[in-house]
Amino acid sequence: MANHMFLLSSLVILAAMNEIHAVEYVVTDNTENSTGGVRFNNDIGVEYSKQTLVSATEFILGIFQQNNPADRKEVQKVTLVIENTDGVAYAENGEIHVNANYMGNYSGDVKREFTGVLYHEMTHIWQWNGNGQTPGGLIEGIADFVRLKADYAPSHWVKPGQGDDWDQGYDVTARFLDYCNCLRNGFVAELNKKMKSEYSADFFEELLGKTVDQLWTEYKDKYRN
Repeated sequence: MANHMFLLSSLVILAAMNEIHAVEYVVTDNTENSTGGVRFNNDIGVEYSKQTLVSATEFILGIFQQNNPADRKEVQKVTLVIENTDGVAYAENGEIHVNANYMGNYSGDVKREFTGVLYHEMTHIWQWNGNGQTPGGLIEGIADFVRLKADYAPSHWVKPGQGDDWDQGYDVTARFLDYCNCLRNGFVAELNKKMKSEYSADFFEELLGKTVDQLWTEYKDKYRN
């Protein structure tokens, strides 16, 4: 009986992995011979980029505890576009756009930074957004939470306890979500699941027994000294 259950569990995991790899990943390099384009090809490359898209997806679905394909967004194709533009990166409509100029001017470990950016942007591809109702700060915070848990947080991020508001976004909100996740393991996964079709700040109280403002106050108090 135990062997039968182990086999069944293994088949479920294998099926989930096959679903992940069924997604088509495409990398398009539109940089020509720009400084950033040359650095992308020399230090990162198309093949590493594709591998990172796959590994990021596997990691994100693990963080979101979405072993069942029915719990996930239906994503058939993800296109990564490397281009000469402004900013750092953004994701929309199944595409991730990364600015080669940013990479060309980056003074640190550009491959590690690029990987962290992809984990963040790939989270946007897979996360639920409450049917457009979730605050942007929380959306970005969840993406940076994933980056944090994948150990790709850059050194310039705020330290735990810093920040003005829980939904300030990015690293501030990521640190707060990490605190919440320590209070209830799997909290971020459950929060994301609740946001499949709607959003309410009450989700925090439903999952942790306290309002998000109470949680933020206690989080700040923990690191005040």
